[in-house]
Amino acid sequence: MTRLDQTHNPKLESWVHSANGHLDFPIQNLPLGVVSSNNGSPRISVAIGNQVFDLRKAVAVGLFKGQCSKLEEAVSGETLNSFMALGEGPRQALRVRMSELLARGASEQDRAESCLHDADNCTMHLPAIIGDYTDFYVGIHHATNVGNQFRPDNPLLPNYKHIPIGYHGRASSICPSGAAVRRPKGQLKQPEALEPQFGPSQRLDYELELGVWMGPGNSLGQPIKIAKAAEHVAGYCLLNDWSARDIQAWEYQPLGPFLGKSFATTLSPWLVTPEALAPFRMPQTPRGESDPAVLPYLASATDQREGGLDLKLEVLLLTARMREQQLAPQRLTLSHTCHMYWSVAQMIAHHTSNGCNLRPGDILGTGTISGVDRTSYGSMLEISGGGKNPISLANGEERSFIEDGDEIILRAHGVRNGYVSIGFGECRAKVLPAI
Repeated sequence: MTRLDQTHNPKLESWVHSANGHLDFPIQNLPLGVVSSNNGSPRISVAIGNQVFDLRKAVAVGLFKGQCSKLEEAVSGETLNSFMALGEGPRQALRVRMSELLARGASEQDRAESCLHDADNCTMHLPAIIGDYTDFYVGIHHATNVGNQFRPDNPLLPNYKHIPIGYHGRASSICPSGAAVRRPKGQLKQPEALEPQFGPSQRLDYELELGVWMGPGNSLGQPIKIAKAAEHVAGYCLLNDWSARDIQAWEYQPLGPFLGKSFATTLSPWLVTPEALAPFRMPQTPRGESDPAVLPYLASATDQREGGLDLKLEVLLLTARMREQQLAPQRLTLSHTCHMYWSVAQMIAHHTSNGCNLRPGDILGTGTISGVDRTSYGSMLEISGGGKNPISLANGEERSFIEDGDEIILRAHGVRNGYVSIGFGECRAKVLPAI
């Protein structure tokens, strides 16, 4: 796992004043993304406070002289795929150099200032061209809650504690934060109906997930061993796996998710690196005493000791009426990544165990990360008990599922005594009516 160094120093401050005390992007974070400003072409950039630092411009003005030529070429492109392929060495070198350039008292501040843009004047894009998207199911409380609604006597299927469950999602409909989501149509069958009908989903839902960006990856037929899995993680983001529960309920047997999921997935646009998250590593949550031991290809003492993440996860709702009333979003959920039953390394080791190849820019979703009670559930399906127990909002509205005009906002923060807190930026999207 990534070790702590001078870039994590809690006393480190930036000459970019908005970074000091920033809730998401202090100098200890330095996440990567792709932005465009003034109608220009997309450029790989680093978030620092309320500013973005243009890496292509930095190369052009000579701020990366002496760095590896492959690194300079990779950060001068329009997507992060080539940079992700370089792996952890160049990524760590870039972080150290960015920390030097942006730290208070930096000798090259004048040239570095020429690379800054106001974040409010920039458009965010997806960080990479996504070749493949896989969604896992590692949130054990979510799996149990959903199972209880359909199989109260046996909520977890027999394989759950033996194997990281996942399915292949749709990469083409992944959108960056801020892009609206259109309510999907599909086949719907009410329990009492003899035949299905076609129409807009009435049970639209969000899912609170962590996204994992893949780095170098593996060749076809060559599994990634769990001891090496962390070397293939390029970074993390927030992921909202939108779900049309009524479409999904009718179609998922026997082959699993399809149109109830493929209409949209929303990502937070900044890639938070493993290096930035080094202070927020924690042991993987222990398995229950009666749980089966994992098979050897998923077992790693190092991963169990350091493979967990100490991140607070939050979901907020902003309805159309709340916007009209100029009210702040209302929190629906406060959860934590400690509720992941399987680690990220176990997800990668299992995904590639049959020889499946992962490539730079592929993304993995963890599945919904719910906590142990209603205030920490990561989906409306759980919060409302399948629609039976609507929640009351502070302005008098009620919700069982997501309505047109609603906006869902995901947030995440690493918080630990002795270190500067960092965040992921928002993952948000407003729902538009079906057409």
